[in-house]
Amino acid sequence: VQLVESGGGLVQPGGSLRLSCVASGFTLRDYSMAWFRQAPGKEREGVACISVNGRGTDYSESPMGRFTISRDNAKNTVYLQIDSLKPEDTAVYYCAAEFARYTERECYYGQDYLGEGTLVTVSS
Repeated sequence: VQLVESGGGLVQPGGSLRLSCVASGFTLRDYSMAWFRQAPGKEREGVACISVNGRGTDYSESPMGRFTISRDNAKNTVYLQIDSLKPEDTAVYYCAAEFARYTERECYYGQDYLGEGTLVTVSS
């Protein structure tokens, strides 16, 4: 089982990034997916989740309106679009999976599986 994040990097304030998370070793469509982030010196926090078929999403308050989570089960990939980046968005971003086969409209921040993360640095 693997979750591999990519797409992080150094970006200027106001810029955008799209993070990707490729899943292997399990059936992605049976899992609710979430993105977490951990800033230096802070605890890991959930920022967005998406239900097994994409019909349900949830976002934490801080990035509301700037983050968009999506998924393509055919490509075994989950995405996080981040717009209007701010220095406080600097963090390691992780994707996580929680088994939720029969829950089409609810998503969860469980971590049955967790990737190793991709670093996003927002700085001028």
